[in-house]
Amino acid sequence: MKTRVLVACASKYGSTQEVAESIAEKLSENGLAVDLEPMKKVKSLEEYSAVVLGSPLYLMHWHKDAHVFLSRHHEALTKLPVAVFALGPLSDEEEEWKEVRAQLDKELAKFPWLRPVDIEVFGGKFDPHNLHFTDNLLVKLPASPLHNVPASDVRDWKAIRAWASSLATQF
Repeated sequence: MKTRVLVACASKYGSTQEVAESIAEKLSENGLAVDLEPMKKVKSLEEYSAVVLGSPLYLMHWHKDAHVFLSRHHEALTKLPVAVFALGPLSDEEEEWKEVRAQLDKELAKFPWLRPVDIEVFGGKFDPHNLHFTDNLLVKLPASPLHNVPASDVRDWKAIRAWASSLATQF
C-alpha cells in the first residue's frame, strides 16, 4: 500500500497554489500517492499518512484558511507527520527572510500541539496589477508595507522541488 499524502494549501492570488502543485508533483514522482486540495475543502484526514500544509504570509499574517484548517483538524494532525511551508519574502534581502520566518514561527506558536517534521519558507510572488479591490487600496496607502513595492517573483523552484523530495524520504 502506497503512502498517501495530502498537500493542502491556502492561496489568495494563486502563487501558493502553484507551489503546492509543484510539491505534490514531486512527491508523486517519488512514489507517494498524493492529493492536492484547498484547505477549506478538506473534510477529513482519515485516509492520509502524512500532510503538507502551505499558506502565504500576507502582510505578515497567515492566511485565515490555515488557522481554520489547523483548528478543525487538530486531533488528526497530532497523529500524523506534518510539514509546513509558507510563502512570504518578496525580495532576496536576508532581513526580510528572517522577519518572515519569525512571523511564521509566531503563527505556528498559536498551535503548540502542532509538531511539524519540517518547516520551510519560500520566496513569494507579488503583482500589484492583479490585486483585489481592498488590497489595491491598501497598497496605495503611504504607510502600507507594500506601498510602491514592484512586481516580483522570488519563488525558487529548484529549492521547492528539493524540499519536496526530502519530504518524500521522511514520509
